[in-house]
Amino acid sequence: MDERRTVKVSKYLSKHLRHQPERIGLTLDEGGWVEIGTLMAAAAAHGFRVTRDELEHVVAANDKKRFAIDGSRIRASQGHSVEVDLGLPPATPPPHLYHGTVARNLDAIRTEGLRPMNRHDVHLSPDRETATRVGARRGRPIVLSVDAGAMHRDGHAFHVSANGVWLTKAVPPEYLRFPEEH
Repeated sequence: MDERRTVKVSKYLSKHLRHQPERIGLTLDEGGWVEIGTLMAAAAAHGFRVTRDELEHVVAANDKKRFAIDGSRIRASQGHSVEVDLGLPPATPPPHLYHGTVARNLDAIRTEGLRPMNRHDVHLSPDRETATRVGARRGRPIVLSVDAGAMHRDGHAFHVSANGVWLTKAVPPEYLRFPEEH
């Protein structure tokens, strides 16, 4: 499968498994899963034919491991704006996690901390390199350090998705460290 097709299928899956399943008539179960055959039929009925091999390739090849297949079912690993319970157990985070953003968001973050916006959780990266890549999607990246150890000790819950993204409901500003020049 060529790279352009891989990206196209991945974006289609993100749209319909994370944000708008109803747009093609899908109903995700409480864990965000849908039968692969149901997904393929719904996609085809809406003018987007995709094969099981293509789906498996996108799941296996996606560097961010955005999707998971379990037998005959598929789901997005995290990042949903629709209500799902990924069934992730609470996890103890490392002492520090990271969040990539851009300068235009810093004033709001300093005041309000990190909020999930249109998602269920704030997404945090385990290392600066990943956070830099995340921030770079929106412009010149700025990486914030999150005192995850202190948050956890203070009772904030953390979960880690199948692809290594750390999730928490919000990060209050007192747990954030901003780069000196910002």
